[in-house]
Amino acid sequence: MAKEPPANIEQLLELDPYLKLHEKEIRRRNTEFRGWIKRLNELEGGLDEFTQGYKHYGVHIAQDNSVVAREWAPGAKEVYLTGDFNNWQWLATPYAKLPFGKWELKIPPNPDGSCAIKHLSEVKVIIRKQDGALVDRLSPWATYAVAPPKELGVNYQQRIWNPPPHEKYMFRHRKPNRPRALRIYESHVGIATEEYGVGTYRNFADNIVPRIAKLGYNTIQLLGILENTYYASFGYLVTSFFAASSRSGTPDDLKYMIDKAHEHGLFVLLDVVHSHASKNTQDGLNQFDGTDACYFHDGPRGLHTLWDSRLFNYSEYEVVRFLLSNLRWWHDEYNFDGYRFDGVTSMLYHSRGIGEGFSGDYNEYFGLNVDTEALVYLTIANYFLHELDPNVITIAEDVSGMPTLCRPTQEGGVGFDYRLGMAIPDKWIQLLKTKSDEDWNIGNIVHTLTNRRWKESTVAYAESHDQALVGDKTIAFWLMDKEMYTHMSVVSDSSLIIDRGIALHKMIRLITHALGGEAYLNFMGNEFGHPEWLDFPRVGNNESYHYARRQWHLVDDQLLKYRFLNEFDRAMQHTEERYHWLDCLPAYVSCKHEDDKVIAFERNNLLFVFNFHSTKSFTDYRIGVDLAGKYRVVLSTDDGAFGGFDRIDKTVDHTTFPEGWNGRRNYLQLYIPCRTACILAVQ
Repeated sequence: MAKEPPANIEQLLELDPYLKLHEKEIRRRNTEFRGWIKRLNELEGGLDEFTQGYKHYGVHIAQDNSVVAREWAPGAKEVYLTGDFNNWQWLATPYAKLPFGKWELKIPPNPDGSCAIKHLSEVKVIIRKQDGALVDRLSPWATYAVAPPKELGVNYQQRIWNPPPHEKYMFRHRKPNRPRALRIYESHVGIATEEYGVGTYRNFADNIVPRIAKLGYNTIQLLGILENTYYASFGYLVTSFFAASSRSGTPDDLKYMIDKAHEHGLFVLLDVVHSHASKNTQDGLNQFDGTDACYFHDGPRGLHTLWDSRLFNYSEYEVVRFLLSNLRWWHDEYNFDGYRFDGVTSMLYHSRGIGEGFSGDYNEYFGLNVDTEALVYLTIANYFLHELDPNVITIAEDVSGMPTLCRPTQEGGVGFDYRLGMAIPDKWIQLLKTKSDEDWNIGNIVHTLTNRRWKESTVAYAESHDQALVGDKTIAFWLMDKEMYTHMSVVSDSSLIIDRGIALHKMIRLITHALGGEAYLNFMGNEFGHPEWLDFPRVGNNESYHYARRQWHLVDDQLLKYRFLNEFDRAMQHTEERYHWLDCLPAYVSCKHEDDKVIAFERNNLLFVFNFHSTKSFTDYRIGVDLAGKYRVVLSTDDGAFGGFDRIDKTVDHTTFPEGWNGRRNYLQLYIPCRTACILAVQ
């Protein structure tokens, strides 16, 4: 990884000529990025050495059972290690001061050759501040942190994770190949149980992973893995970046879970939070060395006012080492296959994206509001990850539409493989909140689903965990509301509200899947229309787990209609696997008829037809297609197996006529019932 990255910015400008006006700024950013790589090659032994900080810092047990501990604490006056091993004598075991704010401690083995610090021993780092005061901290490099017994308060305990060799979990299954196209199942291990409590890694591995594989998803995206002491933060207020959340089990339990996913051929993405960190000083990075700076910007620039959290200083060598080593740690130690970077919009702009509309004017993306240091860090991270492992996939959570974000670093881009299509779920929720489907603007729906940067891949989704949080509703609940409690049984009276809701739920997911991007994401439970919002235990709900779980019995009960939605989702994923519409050019939309509420488009030689009309069914509806031949329906939302009415005959051949229609060279004629969608393929 020592070579300097090439730069072919001409290719980027050829792809988007509008970027030519900002070529100077693009080249300046690329020069900054290349400068970092050059300095790391010259001063740090290259990226390969630089990104293995986790082997150097923190507390390590050597082969001879000696202990070596190192920290970066530039603002500290003195540093000590304390714990079970020295009977909690705070000042008995000092670190030696090294240049550049670094500290080192060596503890020899016991006289009998055993290690002075045992497996699962508790330790703390003691910092003497410049004013002489002593504060206790967890090491930023802690690999295991646990909640204390209730009688000991709330501060997390750093435990040394060093099990004997015969107890260590060894991976048994090789990592799967990078998927052709991502079909992502977004998951949170803690809520993946029906029990009133926190779900475990082993429960997820044994019970949820097989469900995901059976549904036809090929990728799991895991939320809330990085240790966070405040459960209700959904994992976004990280306190220990190198520790897997102990609520759900041990580090070895997480390895077992990832190995089980790999056994089922599933790619595993980690939701990583490098945009900000918890303000918690007792359990987190904040004021680690006794100053307001260290890992973060000092003063207002180091504070995120909306999230009440701390912001990293990406211009500081040791911060970049910490964050890049963090990515490498999860890849090397836990076998994660890729990363979804949270809060990228907050990183990219000095305004943190707060109150910004982002009109799409290119001046918004290349002006003084852009935080170049953060953008360069993301570029380094993407470059490094793809050099480390060509199969790695990175996804950016960016709502701003920053150009070049998902172009390769060698073109002068930031290097992400995908960005999240965050406008899509917002559009669906807006429509469901404010309009009946009779008043939906068909052209506006199509525009939202197709409005993405050319050759910058997008992950499309109808709803994620954000839409399921307390105070909002899932799409299923927006559509069917309280009727879900009384009319989801197949033996109950039929309900027009439930019939409408099931029909539109399937159509919304299918059009998002087929038209919205180059990958698809679903949040755990939404595939079967999980009825209730998500709310973690907190003071405001009397610490209840009632909504912090998934009610799998709903979909497993053959007498409930949730199974129809689930079965459709399975068919949709498997149909994509067979016909490959995601990893190809965007669709050509030939029809978006406002009065008929009909949308038709072609993608990868498949024809997708949607009739969103609430009452009108059409006989012999003419649809333009480019490819001539005999078409047959390969997926219909109206199948009885999916809770439909079997109005679409999948045995009928639809032969094209060689006459132009809607800008296409041929046409065919279809029966398209109201509130249905179908996919046709040439036989």
